[in-house]
Amino acid sequence: MLNITVWGLALGQALLITGNILLVSVTALIGQSMAPDYSWATLPVALQFLGLMGVTLPAALLMGWLGRKKGFLCGNLIGVVGALLAYFAVKHQLFGLFCSSTFLLGMAIGIGQQYRFAATENAPKEKGPQAISLIMGAGVIAAILGPNMAVWFEHWAPDTHYLGAFAALLVLYVINTFIIALLPLKPPVSKALLGTPTPYKTLLKKPQLIGAFTAGAIGYAVMVLVMTATPLAMQHSGFHFGSTASVIQWHVLGMFLPSFITGKLISRFGTYPIIQLGCVLLLSCVLLNQLGITYWHFLIALVALGIGWNFTFIGATTLLTRSYLPEDRARVQGLNDLLVFSSAAFASLLAGYWHSIFGWEILNLLMIPAILMAMFTLMSRRRRAVIIAGTTEPLNES
Repeated sequence: MLNITVWGLALGQALLITGNILLVSVTALIGQSMAPDYSWATLPVALQFLGLMGVTLPAALLMGWLGRKKGFLCGNLIGVVGALLAYFAVKHQLFGLFCSSTFLLGMAIGIGQQYRFAATENAPKEKGPQAISLIMGAGVIAAILGPNMAVWFEHWAPDTHYLGAFAALLVLYVINTFIIALLPLKPPVSKALLGTPTPYKTLLKKPQLIGAFTAGAIGYAVMVLVMTATPLAMQHSGFHFGSTASVIQWHVLGMFLPSFITGKLISRFGTYPIIQLGCVLLLSCVLLNQLGITYWHFLIALVALGIGWNFTFIGATTLLTRSYLPEDRARVQGLNDLLVFSSAAFASLLAGYWHSIFGWEILNLLMIPAILMAMFTLMSRRRRAVIIAGTTEPLNES
């Protein structure tokens, strides 16, 4: 059984992801309405991921020193400030301030990415994949609440669309702050007990680590780029906001609902096969988007995108946690998130620009080389790991 700390982290993660999906639903549209040029519509989204990217490594190192509780509390306070600034920026139509606020919100989200690692540290060792799956499965709540909150609060202020979304976001961060304050998270382990960290040069020679980095980064980048461009593509195709929010909602369900079985699938079939299956689903998404631009084309493709991301991300996270020693934990986790969310930031920045110059179909086709590269890298790293381990039984091993 998973303990109360893991369940509390899952609830906190659910609130954070709800806020994140709320941002996904409205940020590109707000950016489009305030940006000086259409190609800059996704700049606020990109800055959100830049904030996320920039904080990942410092946050992991800081938590290794101060502990998870203090680190998560700092993240929630940054989120409160970001939500307040976003509210003011939208109310007064200040594009520059709105970009700054999404950068802060990205930092808060980046710190929150450590919840999945905290869950494995506070769960029984053999329950690591299930703890990660529970944390990710909490996103099901976000899938229901996030897009619906965007719709509910769209006209909260009569003269300003989506203003209420940031009032709701502020409340989510305040509630999460209280949850984290009450959780009995484990204190940081003394550096004297951990031993000497492995040099980065040595770490980066580990095939499992390279496989985890590659799968996590490419899987996340493809998902973010297609997801961020979807509201723009649907608006360009004449869909009203309610339809867009519905597609995003089903996409998020695809992202998080499989989490309740992904851990068991990994335990049964191994990490590499599940990650590869995720890549196949990502490919199916971009191919489905070539077939049409009806509501159902968007919906089915985005669900496949979500499930593909789930398998690649949880698989990569599980592979990562099996690829380092305790003394390297904070550094490897921070480096992983830096690489993963750097790719996501770059993808979100490209989303608006590529959609404006290439269009929806070509944008999707450009994802294929990256996905194939991830699949090839995983295959080669898996073989390399088997050679190093001196075993011929790789199928159910990490």
